Amino acid sequence: MTTVLSSSYFASAPAVLSAPKAEGSRTLAGMLLAAVLSALLVVADQVIDTWVDGHLLVGWVALWTVAFAALALLAPPLRKMSAAASAVIMGWVRAAQERRMEEKMWEYAHRDPRIMAELQHAVMRSRNEA
Repeated sequence: MTTVLSSSYFASAPAVLSAPKAEGSRTLAGMLLAAVLSALLVVADQVIDTWVDGHLLVGWVALWTVAFAALALLAPPLRKMSAAASAVIMGWVRAAQERRMEEKMWEYAHRDPRIMAELQHAVMRSRNEA
């Protein structure tokens, strides 16, 4: 399907065009880090529990060493991954908004012959340019 009108055509509807900002990626990165860290701590606790055999202090030191190492190593990649996921989701949201705007414009064009004529001229111009 070819796009007939650009989103600048809908300047009278700024509320439809304004998409939410991708500010939640930092929160998403924190949640991902917490989930990965908790899973890693559960595994480390089970592994260390079989090693220590009653030496509780050594086990806690090893467990917290794993925890802090995971925090240091996993925070930047998870932040990048969540920012990329947020950008992909925002792209989908913008594409859906543009698709809804074009469908709405097509409805208006069916009711108003002036708009339909404008759309037909735009299609003919785009075919002549190609």
